[in-house]
Order: sequence, then C-alpha cells, then structure tokens
Amino acid sequence: MKKVFLALLAALGFQVNAAAQNSFANVDVEHFERIIQSDSVQIVDVRTPEEYASGHIAGSLNLNVQDSTFKSQALAKLDKARPCAVYCRSGKRSALAASILAAEGMKVTNLLGGIIAWIEAGKPTTKD
Repeated sequence: MKKVFLALLAALGFQVNAAAQNSFANVDVEHFERIIQSDSVQIVDVRTPEEYASGHIAGSLNLNVQDSTFKSQALAKLDKARPCAVYCRSGKRSALAASILAAEGMKVTNLLGGIIAWIEAGKPTTKD
C-alpha cells in the first residue's frame, strides 16, 4: 500500500511539474502595454485575418489560432528565444494560443480581456 501511495505521489508530482513548464502569464492592459514596449517581444494577434484587418495593435503579427496550421505557422514565424505577447478579441483564443506556444517552450504573456479591454482602456490600434 505504501509503495502504491508513493507511486501516486510521484506521478502527481510529475504532472504538476509538466504543467508548470507549460504555463504562461495572464496580465491586464497596463502590464501588457509595458511588456510590448520592449523591442525583443513578439506581439501576436491570434484572431482571424478579417478581425485583424478591422484594427490591431501596431507591430503585431497575425496568426489565426483557429487555423489548423497555427502551430506550424507559429513555429516557422516566431523566434522561440524571444518572448511572445498574445491577444485576441476577449482573451479566450489567446489563452489557447498561449498554452500551445508555452508547450513549445516559449515564454508567453496573454492579454486578459483581449483587444476589447485594450480599446476600452483607450489604447491605440491601427489598420496598417
């Protein structure tokens, strides 16, 4: 019985460590803005191309997380050595994208509330 218990604890410990390695940070608009001011940060808009065209954060790269090729496109276009700041419309899709990128070993920050929160806070967008 003791060996079974220890085996279960070891298995749970491994699961906790695996989950911790694949984590990402969720931040508010003000923190996100400070993060993306760094030249080393890659800003990734994970909405559809149509949503992106309607207005996005300047300097962002559009990679649609709902596209079946999202992961392969992200790995081809993003530098794994540089941190990523991801956002979507409300924060749900970007949380998924952040999870995928973090699982690939990237340091990722997710914007809580997405571009909706960004715009409500009076932050700029562009259509370039």
